Amino acid sequence: MVTRPEDVAPHEFNPWVHVSSLIQDAGKLLGLDQGMVKRITTPERIHEVAIPVRLDNGQIEMFTGWRILHDTSRGPGKGGIRFHSSVNVDEIAALSADMSIKCAVVNIPYGGAKGGVRVDPATLSIGELERLTRRYAFAIAPMIGPDTDIPAPDVNTNAQVMSWIMDTVSMLRGHATTGVVTGKPLAIGGTLGHAGATSLGVAICTVGILGKIGRPVAGQRVVIQGYGKVGAPLVEILTARGMNVVGIADVHGAIHCPQGIDPAALTKHFAETGTVVGTPGSMEIPADQLFALESDIAIPAAMGGVITPEVAATMSATIVVEAANGPTTGEGMDVLTKRGIQVVPDVLANAGGVVASYFEWAQDLQGFMWERELFTQRLEKTMNEAFDHVWKRHLELGATLRETAVAVGVERIAEATELRGLFP
Repeated sequence: MVTRPEDVAPHEFNPWVHVSSLIQDAGKLLGLDQGMVKRITTPERIHEVAIPVRLDNGQIEMFTGWRILHDTSRGPGKGGIRFHSSVNVDEIAALSADMSIKCAVVNIPYGGAKGGVRVDPATLSIGELERLTRRYAFAIAPMIGPDTDIPAPDVNTNAQVMSWIMDTVSMLRGHATTGVVTGKPLAIGGTLGHAGATSLGVAICTVGILGKIGRPVAGQRVVIQGYGKVGAPLVEILTARGMNVVGIADVHGAIHCPQGIDPAALTKHFAETGTVVGTPGSMEIPADQLFALESDIAIPAAMGGVITPEVAATMSATIVVEAANGPTTGEGMDVLTKRGIQVVPDVLANAGGVVASYFEWAQDLQGFMWERELFTQRLEKTMNEAFDHVWKRHLELGATLRETAVAVGVERIAEATELRGLFP
């Protein structure tokens, strides 16, 4: 079971307790009764599985995995699968609740879910990774499906992992089940435009907040923490829109380039070395100093809990756009708010990925692939409408953008829950 708030030590960051408190606060802001808030907060199903894997040396190793279905009031569960050594039930539960809110914020017909395996995939061979994935897929197969719960890639998982999951479930059910996962390769039911969709959504929200507060897009200085599936495309997208990415960090270190990083040079250097450190025209800086660099916009695009009170106190940017899930702690958010720093929250800013997954799922059910232009057009329309609605409610409620976005999601979940009633 997930950790109870009373079991968390003071000043200890627990992602599940943090997300639960956000939902509770949204309920108070909206005037919801406590019974409805409890229902929205409580996950519908928590599934923990043991995953035995035969390693290449013949030995058997045991891993632990989870799939948590948080809410299905608005549709089947939706959420990624991550492979990481830090994965635990509280993290997965928090991310599943985040997904419920995120899907409601962008108004797509999904609930929230999340999955993960506690493993360092870098220690596994490709064969071991496939055996781990297939055994995990077998264990959670009763929970997932196009009409119940649809996984997608997340940290340390990709299109190949989704292919193995789709194939495993298809073999179990005796027919091709392309809609059971999203983020697949094109050859087996993927969609044009899915790659980079989260980054595009972040860019749309970045441009959106600049427009709302009356600042020009061109010339804005940006720092990005993370150079992976989200951070890497962002450098090119933001530069193309006239912004200057002046700092970027990965797991190996951070760099600073006051005049703006050349995306092509960075891509080439990273392909050759596996790190952003040493990119031509840049200087290396301590990774923990990235957010202190002189900048206008900070984009955390790596792991959660990185903007602590200490980091928030030295933040140079006046806008934070959360590309990662849960990058700001509650105490960190308090500091940012006191300093007047605008934060576009993760449940809105990084929702481009789940919107893309929704489009892929719809195409799988239809058996018809959209053109890339149609995909991009619909993604931009959905993200812009979501941002505009959150901003409108932000002005009406007089709350921060984070409080407002969570409230919008909770409000829509509560409406669906009320309309469906309680069975039996």
